[in-house]
Amino acid sequence: MLDVAIMVEGQNGISWERWKRLVRAAEDFGFYGIFRSDHFTNPSGPVLESLELWSSLAWVADNTGRIEFGPLVTPVSFRHPVITAWQAAAVDDLAGGRLRLGLGAGWQEREHEAFGFDLLGVPERFARFEEGLEVVTRLLRGEGPASFEGRFYRLHDAELKLRSPRPGGPPIVIGGNGPRRTLPLAVRYADEWNATFPTLEEFSRLNRRLDELLEEAGRPPEEVRRTLMTRAVFGRTDGEVRRKLGGQSADELRRAGAVVGTAPEFVEQLGRLAEAGAQGVMLQWLEADDIDGLEALAGSVLPQLGGREDQ
Repeated sequence: MLDVAIMVEGQNGISWERWKRLVRAAEDFGFYGIFRSDHFTNPSGPVLESLELWSSLAWVADNTGRIEFGPLVTPVSFRHPVITAWQAAAVDDLAGGRLRLGLGAGWQEREHEAFGFDLLGVPERFARFEEGLEVVTRLLRGEGPASFEGRFYRLHDAELKLRSPRPGGPPIVIGGNGPRRTLPLAVRYADEWNATFPTLEEFSRLNRRLDELLEEAGRPPEEVRRTLMTRAVFGRTDGEVRRKLGGQSADELRRAGAVVGTAPEFVEQLGRLAEAGAQGVMLQWLEADDIDGLEALAGSVLPQLGGREDQ
């Protein structure tokens, strides 16, 4: 079984009109969810429309009834964790408990420089991220007032009264492939680990390492859901796949971890990921206006994977 969702790059010209179409497609066609990035812009190139994350997720919460959704991922570098926890509790409550809260350290230099946020060097960045995770989890998972004294963040008898309908709040998703920093944080804080553009071999290796770290920490490995996000290039015919590739090599993209091809090729590639331990996959769908393609993918691929399309 493998749950299949779509992932949208919100900074790639996503307007309200496009976002609403994509959300309705995910809900109507049987995908288990829709997830999206949290960026002001891309690392390079022209600045495109970029729909603000939490506004867009509030719309999903109030206008769908089945799919799961959330950020992949929202960074503590330009989102204060207290505000993120507050927003997440409200959106999850509005959705009846369908938000999955993806959190990250931040990484893109361009947007931080442009809008005046300090990205920090990698060690400090992850120190701040760990404190952010501590703040978010204390506010969302705690039973009463929370206190915390860190270098970057502080809480003094802080309490959020608007809560998620789920005990412990929305599941915390930590994304990334770093074995030294990201995986230990997933062991400590995450309900779900999401690998980013991994090859099959890399996902398998990191998945085994996460099992080892969880066992060392005395935490059952099955407590952490395993998912990944990767590029998807789907076509109903070989010719449509070639057109979408635009001269790129399908084999090279596959070797880099992308899922590329027609329905039988998608089923084969996604099946291998499931065998390697993936429980869900978020397919990065860059053709934001190709709703017909999403419908064809859902109709020809989802029934063969046994995921939660009928959830």
